[in-house]
Amino acid sequence: MRILVADPIAEAGIRILQEQADVDVRRVTPAELLEIASEYDAIITRSETKITADVLARATRLKVVGRAGVGVDNIDVAAATERGVVVVNVPGANTFSTAEHTWALILALVRNVPQAMASLKAGEWDRRRFTGVELHGKTLGVIGFGRIGYEVAARGRAFGMRVLAYDPYANPARAEHLGVLLVDLPVLLAESDIVTIHAAKTPETARLIQARELAMMKKGARIVNCARGGMVDEMALYEALRSGHLAGAALDVFSTEPLTEHPLFTLPNVVVTPHLAASTVEAQEANGVQIARQVLRVLAGELVPEAVNLPAVPPDAAQVVARHLPLAEVLGSFLGQAFAGPLRLVEVIYEGELAREPATLLTNTVLKGLLGTRASEVVNYINAPALAKRYDVGVRESRSVEGGQAEGRITVRAQVGPAERTVTGTLGRDGEVRLVRVNGMPLDLAPTRYMIVTRHHDRPGILGQFGTILGRAGVNIAGLSLGRQARAGEAVAIFLVDDAPGPEVVAELAAVDGVAEARPVTLPMLPNGLS
Repeated sequence: MRILVADPIAEAGIRILQEQADVDVRRVTPAELLEIASEYDAIITRSETKITADVLARATRLKVVGRAGVGVDNIDVAAATERGVVVVNVPGANTFSTAEHTWALILALVRNVPQAMASLKAGEWDRRRFTGVELHGKTLGVIGFGRIGYEVAARGRAFGMRVLAYDPYANPARAEHLGVLLVDLPVLLAESDIVTIHAAKTPETARLIQARELAMMKKGARIVNCARGGMVDEMALYEALRSGHLAGAALDVFSTEPLTEHPLFTLPNVVVTPHLAASTVEAQEANGVQIARQVLRVLAGELVPEAVNLPAVPPDAAQVVARHLPLAEVLGSFLGQAFAGPLRLVEVIYEGELAREPATLLTNTVLKGLLGTRASEVVNYINAPALAKRYDVGVRESRSVEGGQAEGRITVRAQVGPAERTVTGTLGRDGEVRLVRVNGMPLDLAPTRYMIVTRHHDRPGILGQFGTILGRAGVNIAGLSLGRQARAGEAVAIFLVDDAPGPEVVAELAAVDGVAEARPVTLPMLPNGLS
């Protein structure tokens, strides 16, 4: 494996990578990155190196992009997803460093620390000009109530401040526990003495604070941005400060970086730092170590549920969802191989307890198994939905909390050619995958790596013919499960065999009178004991 570390990370992270991979640590220009992108299985960046759609198109062997930090706006996540490239970051590594830097800026802003220091060093002793304001009793408005926003709010409460927060996805109980009031953005802007931004940069938040929002802020308020550049309209902020509507601003990030000249820098009530919020020894060490481990997990073939471009799984559901991933992949792979015909529609039905869990990742896993048997490109948890759309395969989920086992069952129903095909599975007591229904016919088996599936007319002697053909070909039968709807009607047989049968053997089975279809199935190697 080859890994490019395009932006500096901690030496501890480099050492972890070097234990398992060939690592190149070097700065590259955009043109150089385009030239060498195809040589690497992983690329690690911070905020400077841009992983664009053009880079991803050239990076034909790339499996993962690691961002040693929180924001991923320097990575084209949509293009990475389309190509099945996993994007990972380390959102928790710089939580305390960023929260503390936010408060360093707030304190510097309200007490005029940089200006007073510059004046004193210039030989002046001017106490009157640098009179500040207290934080105690003021209102702090926190935009974005994730890890960093929470820590900033906690410190605001310690200063004796009233704290408001705006975050459509915030947990009300978490805010209530801290004594923080969740409000809409206009309320926060209108009532806060200090507004600080800690939201993730998304298409919805990329231009969060414009002239209109700045006008909503109370006269004499201050604004701080330690999140991502561009979330505050810098020229609109300049006008709001110059006019006296706002009393001050503190910025650690900018729409264009690096940045050394800007009209904002000429104003005496502006405090600026060059993107230093995560620049502590502790944060850099944690960033480097955590991103190295994340990248190596992806390269080892592990599912990394916290990846940026995977469906989010809440912590309280992670264990249940992770336990059912092998089942979802087996069901998709089985159905994709057991029945011939073009796919048109796939429905994944969750029953019992599973119906109460966020199941998008499981649905992606079904698609991974299903499309992986038919698509020419590599299919994974990341690009499976995009490939389904490209192949004009409709996908939907449905749920039923009634019926099923305690933990639930998954049924995959697909339109395969003109017919509807289904397979239902669950987990046994020991966690093993079990198939319990195929095309509506009940059966019960633990699938093995190699199988042969037949659809045939239920009549005496046909299984004997199957056995004769397999025995003559030297294919050993390790197990057999049968299902049928009614006597002398359509039946399904699943032979568990020790080795993959040759195409001529399968063709001979399909030629038996009364057989509608005979298909070989080879399941992927999964961590649930399939062999």
